[in-house]
Amino acid sequence: MELDAGLSALQKLDFIGERLISGFPAALRDWQLTGRLEQKPPEGDWRTWLLLGGRGSGKTRAGAEWVHAVASAGQRSDLRIALVAETLGDAREVMIDGISGICRIARRNRPEFKISRRRLVWPNGAVAQVFSSEDPESLRGPQFHMAWCDELAKWKHGQETFDMLQFGLRLGNRPQQLVTTTPRPVPLLKALMADEGTRLTRISTLANRANLAPGFIDALAARYGGTRLGRQELDGELIEDREDALWKRGQIEALAIRFTGTLRRIVVAVDPPATAGTQSCCGIVVAGVETSGRAVVLADCSVEGASPAGWAGAVVRAYHRFGADRVIAEINQGGDMVCAMLRSIDASLPVSTVRATRGKFLRAEPVAALYEQGRVAHAGRFTALEDQMCDFGPDGLSNGRSPDRLDALIWALTALMLEGGGEPRVRGI
Repeated sequence: MELDAGLSALQKLDFIGERLISGFPAALRDWQLTGRLEQKPPEGDWRTWLLLGGRGSGKTRAGAEWVHAVASAGQRSDLRIALVAETLGDAREVMIDGISGICRIARRNRPEFKISRRRLVWPNGAVAQVFSSEDPESLRGPQFHMAWCDELAKWKHGQETFDMLQFGLRLGNRPQQLVTTTPRPVPLLKALMADEGTRLTRISTLANRANLAPGFIDALAARYGGTRLGRQELDGELIEDREDALWKRGQIEALAIRFTGTLRRIVVAVDPPATAGTQSCCGIVVAGVETSGRAVVLADCSVEGASPAGWAGAVVRAYHRFGADRVIAEINQGGDMVCAMLRSIDASLPVSTVRATRGKFLRAEPVAALYEQGRVAHAGRFTALEDQMCDFGPDGLSNGRSPDRLDALIWALTALMLEGGGEPRVRGI
């Protein structure tokens, strides 16, 4: 069959695509079967579906499929939809004409994009209007049954634009909106996450590996894995700093190095858990000091849910792995039992005990000052440890748990930098 000469380039491309997939089973062409569970609208009564996802995670496809499915169902000449993006260009290039946009995924009942009027019109009469966060006032007046907001965390006038949209989202029995965005710690997004009418779905780039270029995930994971940027842009996590925390993520990431130098001292610090159980964690941190005097955090070997013999074994393994000079063990919780347990694994283990006589925050402040002075570096990404560092304030961690990994870090750096006990020995790593 020859293609009609009057078809547009986009129509020809889609016509060829239909011909190419026509031989595949219907199951392979049905979004209800091929779409992942997290890309489907949540059940129940909700006003906002908040889809937090990493780059390339499939959140745009989820938005396009939701809008098209609702718009093309039956005779909907009265249906009005708002499509809101950071800019009008983003709305067109991502939400409408993008590779996962509405016009690309609409194999049937394709809407027509009327550029001059900034609207999509479906064959059944449903209409979607396009708006930009650069012009919140353009949302004053129109009214809608549903809305799709893309990359809300990037909107230039986010709060004002979102507020104007809420006033217009007033048609039908149950107005709904979908927000697809890579998370950023902006007040609007955090308020939306806390709203009772919001259903939150998290979606990661890794989950969409099958639809991405070969090697894409591995390349980005190698470069950004464990970093704040990677967790935000790939895992879809909302990463934010606590205002009264002693450390900030940007500060820690700036001190990350690829360490290949020589150390004159290495210690393994251990903060034993107060109780045993699946929720307990034994903080174990390895750190050294360079000949230049700078400290380097080498590893976080902390273990969770381990028995006393289990965490003692982890301490001894870390000691031998890094060729450490000494083990620094806090004994506030376990007393002599801590040393006895460690030496039951290795009788020759050199152990120095420490006992906390001041509050955790007071002990942490001098160590935090070392970071501010650039006198500490991290020889890798230690996500769980850094989470505790950036969530530790005057009243401890925000979740109320013990800062076990952080305690071990503080003991290690205190021994190396603030007390300086022990005879230094040169060790190459």
